[in-house]
Amino acid sequence: MAADDRIDGYAAAILELAKAEGELERIGDELFRIARAFESSNELRAALTDPRLPVDRKKAVIDDLLGEKTSPLAMNLVNFVVGLGRGGDLPAIADRLAERAAAGRNKVIAEVRSAGELDKKTIARLAVSLSKATGRDVEVKTVVDPSVIGGVVARVGDVVIDGTVSHRLEEIRETLIRR
Repeated sequence: MAADDRIDGYAAAILELAKAEGELERIGDELFRIARAFESSNELRAALTDPRLPVDRKKAVIDDLLGEKTSPLAMNLVNFVVGLGRGGDLPAIADRLAERAAAGRNKVIAEVRSAGELDKKTIARLAVSLSKATGRDVEVKTVVDPSVIGGVVARVGDVVIDGTVSHRLEEIRETLIRR
């Protein structure tokens, strides 16, 4: 089975399970955040994908990290995926789940990275602005990324809109070099 087919299969199964439990939005958000944490931590990624580390130890790592911060269903789904030796696929599965859930609401996902947490008003304004800019009804998923420094960078499918301070400084630098 190709990796994309496998990832689609897991995402579809988790989507149906979350729907049946009436927790699709919550599970989609939680898995999205867990996947971003997984991507940003080399130590976590190494621990959860190391084939030499026993599954019980991997589950203990997940329990320690997620503990009370996430729902039991999301924790069980992460343990399930990691327990099957598919921890490396977790971000892709979470992304596919979020895409499928958004598509079910006739929306697309916009991943917005910022240096700090964004409030609900800001997220709502971003959703409106990104919907206008892309011509699609957008659902914003936020990621706190300290490397952003200031501003935000949004990705909607293959479209990237970079409104970060570092991008603006780079544009100014290039303008000055051309003069």
